[in-house]
Amino acid sequence: MKLGNGTEVFLERAGDGPAVVFVHGLGGTTNFYEPQAAALTGRHTVVRFDLPGAGRSPFTGPVSIESFADVLEAVLDAADLRSASIVGHSMGTIVVQHFAVTRPDRVDKVVLLGPVREQPAQGKEATRQRAATVREHGMESVADAIVGAATSEETRRERPAAAAFVRELLMRQDPRGYAAHCEALAAATAVELSKIEVPVLMMTGSDDKVSPPATSEAMFKELPSSSYEVLDGVGHWTAVEAAPQVTAAIRDFL
Repeated sequence: MKLGNGTEVFLERAGDGPAVVFVHGLGGTTNFYEPQAAALTGRHTVVRFDLPGAGRSPFTGPVSIESFADVLEAVLDAADLRSASIVGHSMGTIVVQHFAVTRPDRVDKVVLLGPVREQPAQGKEATRQRAATVREHGMESVADAIVGAATSEETRRERPAAAAFVRELLMRQDPRGYAAHCEALAAATAVELSKIEVPVLMMTGSDDKVSPPATSEAMFKELPSSSYEVLDGVGHWTAVEAAPQVTAAIRDFL
């Protein structure tokens, strides 16, 4: 679909009722949220889209967290939604944070899964190096390492299909788009969380090495109206690794 701002994205819409829009993270697509979308369509208008350069949305050039926020606004416009509850994962949570601060009138509630903020200097350098590796060697050069680091040992042992699905999401990415997303994440800057006044639900995994519980707890303390849950035995890919728990929490929160 070509949005009003001229950006072309793959977009899915289903259901009817109060709107919820899902924003995936680095290496994700609309399919990351399939369990949650399927459960919510009975009571909600559910909108999912692939960020530019990810999944089935074409790569057209440089991107940034701010440009992703612009796309999110254009998605709401295209879906004829005045406002919506917004769910983000990982890098997508930074997009949602920026969106909620800069367009507060368009946000009803916020869900942050594996929430992250501006990376420290060492993290930024590692993310930029990953971009360079992917550009030169393709997604296969990083996929297994990401699955090993970003899913929990319990998930890989007890729920191997979930870990395999994460690998498939990664392997299906356009290396150019994935590298550009890495660079957008590395360039991301923090927002003042205290400016997000709508209700916020945060969830992270006990074994999340990307967004460890301490990170989420620090963010939780800055948000004026929020709740926070840690999922035992779960890594960073929360909506896949703990699909029933995440789905139930989002449904109850909305």
